[in-house]
Amino acid sequence: MKRDSCLARVTAGVAVGGAIGGAVGAVYGTYEAVRYKVPGLMKIRYIGQTTLGSAAIFGLFLGAGSLIHCGKSY
Repeated sequence: MKRDSCLARVTAGVAVGGAIGGAVGAVYGTYEAVRYKVPGLMKIRYIGQTTLGSAAIFGLFLGAGSLIHCGKSY
């Protein structure tokens, strides 16, 4: 039973981290694309890469943090 709840916590951590990281990455990618005057459709690609990269990294770290906390009993 504890294993299922740990898996659920890690999954929720990855999902929340991905959502927050994606939102921050989209805002930051848009800002950088406008700031550096990225031409035309390359803006969409740049914003997408920034969004996915940020979501993946933040989701990974929040999932790892959730996994570390699964072993602790309070």
